[in-house]
Amino acid sequence: MAENKFASVDEYIGSFPPDVQEVLQEVRRTIRAVVPDAGEKISYQIPTVTLDGKALLYFSGWKEHIALYPIPPVDDALAQEIEPYRSGKGTLKFPLKKPIPYDVITRLTQAFVAGR
Repeated sequence: MAENKFASVDEYIGSFPPDVQEVLQEVRRTIRAVVPDAGEKISYQIPTVTLDGKALLYFSGWKEHIALYPIPPVDDALAQEIEPYRSGKGTLKFPLKKPIPYDVITRLTQAFVAGR
């Protein structure tokens, strides 16, 4: 990831190689499908999805993975599904060398909204 300060989510995504840009755009579309009226901004130098002016969730791209933070409260079934992606207390890392589980990102986004 570049050490730049980004003015927009588009600028942030555009700083990655084309294959990673595609994944980041699909993560963005997946989240917006659940929360079409969400806003977005750069906070902590990463894309931040907002709802009613408050941060809902963050996502970011890295050399070998895509990350989503924090982890919302989830039911037992989803907790088991995300276990392989957990990294630390509040981060999920989805390896770029494996298919990104967009269905899981959809369910996580739904959990974020439900937890508001």
